[in-house]
Amino acid sequence: MHSSRNALPVVFFWLTLAFASGAALGADEVQGGATTTSASMPPLQPVTQQQLDSAAGNASDWLHANGSYGQTRFYPGTQINRTNVSKLRPVFIFQTAVNESMETAPIVTHGVMFITTSFNHVYAVDAVTGKEFWHYKHKMGPITTFCCGPNNRGVAISGDRLFMGTLDAKLVALDTKTGKLLWETQIADPEQGYSETMAPTVIDDKVLIGTNGGEYGIRGFVKAFDASDGHLLWTFYTIPDSGQEGTWATTDATGRDLKRNIAAEKQQLSSKGGDFYKTLGGGVWMTPAVDRKTRTVYFVVGNPSPDLYGAIRPGDNLYTDSLVAVDLDSGKYKWHSQYVPHDVWDLDAVSPPILVDVRDKDGKMVPAVIHGGKTGHVYVNDRATGKLIRFSQAMIPQEDMWTLPTEAGARMLPGANGGVEWSPMAFDPQTRLVYAANLHQPMTYQVADAAYPGGSKLWLGGAFKTIPSEQQWGKLSAVNIDTGKVVWDFKTEQPLIGGVLATAGGLVFNGEGNGLFRAFDASTGKKLWEFQCGAGVNAPAVSYSVNGKQYVAVAAGGNTQLDFKRGNTVLVFALP
Repeated sequence: MHSSRNALPVVFFWLTLAFASGAALGADEVQGGATTTSASMPPLQPVTQQQLDSAAGNASDWLHANGSYGQTRFYPGTQINRTNVSKLRPVFIFQTAVNESMETAPIVTHGVMFITTSFNHVYAVDAVTGKEFWHYKHKMGPITTFCCGPNNRGVAISGDRLFMGTLDAKLVALDTKTGKLLWETQIADPEQGYSETMAPTVIDDKVLIGTNGGEYGIRGFVKAFDASDGHLLWTFYTIPDSGQEGTWATTDATGRDLKRNIAAEKQQLSSKGGDFYKTLGGGVWMTPAVDRKTRTVYFVVGNPSPDLYGAIRPGDNLYTDSLVAVDLDSGKYKWHSQYVPHDVWDLDAVSPPILVDVRDKDGKMVPAVIHGGKTGHVYVNDRATGKLIRFSQAMIPQEDMWTLPTEAGARMLPGANGGVEWSPMAFDPQTRLVYAANLHQPMTYQVADAAYPGGSKLWLGGAFKTIPSEQQWGKLSAVNIDTGKVVWDFKTEQPLIGGVLATAGGLVFNGEGNGLFRAFDASTGKKLWEFQCGAGVNAPAVSYSVNGKQYVAVAAGGNTQLDFKRGNTVLVFALP
């Protein structure tokens, strides 16, 4: 999936860390972690399935990492709007104990906010004052293997429980009122390269979570666990044990030539055999979307392993670089749409899918699922069949597309970070626009022969390198999903990573690595407000209201991947 350390010649910044057993933080020792209680929490009502289902229309709470099962990241409140956003000011700043990259989207219910940090800390705080109620610190196992920073992107909530994936590949359940550990289950083996950074999702007492590790030769999956005790309900492997060679596609989803030598690949397959599915990668980085009506789960799958050296993985490498639909109750395959077959550029699918209705080619409104690609396109797929309805204009420069990596290094744009990286997009039903945080980092792609190294050793089969003489920047782009046209964009000094929030007040919120958090007019892209947060704003904002007052919250902790300034705060804003 990921790459990059801003302004360094070699862009990959990956970590394999062995942690000593973490010391307890204080009172309330529990097996598998430590919880410190700071203040008594007001009565907290359990979050019902009905509330989770109707979250998109709830202006009081923010109950999903991406706002709803449809993941539109659209907040329905209008108190903060185009006419008054210039008066927005901070009402509190909450400091965590961890000064490291923050990519979390806080969850808010009944005036209580739940925040995660790198290294799997969780905080419960008053969403109006910032007063801390409790702090949970996960006790990490002896081995953690992860790329791109020790991040966590948030918890899921259901009933009186929070659910979090951990860097040592566990799923934990915490009591919302006390932060005490209720259960934990091992999802996969961190010594084989597995880890968890995504915010899970919970529906009908099933906790859905994918896995990181595509750079380590894992076999990707999405799993469903029972919310009551953590036992496994089903597993969908993103790398099938047969048929992963696919259709031997010669073009990408947009019809461009991938420059593959199919004859050579077929010869390689016949001599190699088909057991490489066990190490073919295919991590699932971001939260799945769920269609309640059809009981379908939608998610995007990351790159194959090794990233750049495709000679030892002949075929299309299904279901890498794909949008996939599976049955909610069984995990059974429904369909897939592959954007980049046999990817050797790490231009995989990582930004979470969004469920919306769109106009098809005949102008008829149909249920669709959209995805922002690292290619710089927004892809619009039919939700029932997976068929590609359209793809947007390129939001960032594309040059020499699908030039094959070489030993010396071949230049191609986009670079391996995108386009749209893991950053969640936001969709505004009023403007019919989807808003995407893009980055532009020119790179060369260098390939190297590399056998599977085993276990938790990085397996790239080459390197991506930024080009010091070429400028890097970002672009917030607004795309009409019914036409694929880019309606407006706003260029930023630094590559954008972190995600977007849209609101019914006609606003779009987005942050930058230099610490600027901004609000834009959703229709025109005009900048209406900005605030310097003191560290990189590389997380998606959320909004909620308490006692009739609307708030906007965002984490400012910087980003390991692009080496943006680290911090440890969540800032909360409101009108005076």
